[in-house]
Amino acid sequence: MSLLGACTAHPSTDTKSASTAFKVALLTPGPVSDAGWNAAAYQGLELIKAKLGADTALVQTKSPADFEDAFRDFASRGFDLIFAHGFEYTDSALEVARSFPNTYFVVSSGSESSANVASITFNVDQATYVEGVLAAGVSKSGVVGAVGGIELPSIKLFFEGFKRGFLSVQPKGRILISYTGNFDDVGAAKEAALAQISQGADVLIHNADAAGLGVFLAAEQGHAYAFGVFTNQNNVAPDVVLASAVTSTSLAFLKIATEVRDKTFHPGMLEFGMQDGMVSVVFNPKLESRIPAGALERARKVEQDLATGKLVLPPTLSLPVTAK
Repeated sequence: MSLLGACTAHPSTDTKSASTAFKVALLTPGPVSDAGWNAAAYQGLELIKAKLGADTALVQTKSPADFEDAFRDFASRGFDLIFAHGFEYTDSALEVARSFPNTYFVVSSGSESSANVASITFNVDQATYVEGVLAAGVSKSGVVGAVGGIELPSIKLFFEGFKRGFLSVQPKGRILISYTGNFDDVGAAKEAALAQISQGADVLIHNADAAGLGVFLAAEQGHAYAFGVFTNQNNVAPDVVLASAVTSTSLAFLKIATEVRDKTFHPGMLEFGMQDGMVSVVFNPKLESRIPAGALERARKVEQDLATGKLVLPPTLSLPVTAK
C-alpha cells in the first residue's frame, strides 16, 4: 500500500504507464478508521489487492481543493481505476476524466456519469427503512432522531428511508433531524444527539462517519437506542446499537475492479441494493431480547419483502440521475 502524502498537479495528458500491473486507487473524504463509511471503502480496496493482486494506493483528501490534484496525480501515474468515496467528488471526476480517457473514475453516491466516469449508489435507504420500522416498534415516546454530517442528497435520502419506515408503523410519530456540518467532530454529534434525546427521542440513527461515535455515546448517556450504518457497527456500542444498515461496498468495488481489469466494465449510473445482496440489515443478537417479538418479526418481514421485490419503496425515495 502506498500513501499519497501530497496532491501535486500534473500535465493534463494521459500518460498511462507501460507497466502491466493493475493499479487501483482510492480517495476518501475522511479517515478509514471511522468504522463506517470510509472504512467500508478501504475494505474494498484491500479486497481488490488480495483477490486481484492489484497495486493499490490511498489518499484522504483534506478539502475540495485537493480533489482534482489527487485525481490527476493517480491518473498520470498510470492507475487503471480510481474510486472516490463520496458525492462531493462528482464534478472533479468528470473534469479530470476528460484528460485521461484510459482511466476509469468511480464515484460513490455520485450524480452523473460519462464515457469513463461511473457513479455507484447503494440503495441503503432500503435498510434504513427496515431500521425505521424497527425503531417504531421499540420507541416508547414516538420520537426518533437522526444526526448527519453534511446535508448531502445521499444523506437526506438515507434519513428519508428511515423516516418512511418509522411513519409506516407510527404515522403520528416525529423524527428530529440535525446536521453538524462535518464528519469528524464527535463532540458536536454527541451534543446534537443529546439535544434530540432531551426532546423525547429514544431511538437514534446517524450518517456522520467518524463523528457517529458521538451519537452512540449520547445514546449510552441518555438511555436511548441507536442504529449502525454502512458497516456492522453492532460491536462498536453493543449495549445500544439495535442493528446496522450494511452495504457490501467491498464486494461492489471488487466486482467493478474485476470488470475493469477484464475490460468488460461499462460506466454509467450503477445501483446496488437488497435484491442483489449488496445491502442488508444485521441485527444485534445481544439486544434482540429487548425488542418486542412482534416488532422484530415485522422488521424481518419488511426486510424479506424488500429483498424479494415484494415491497418496493416509493419513487420519491430515488435520487435524480443524469449522464454527460
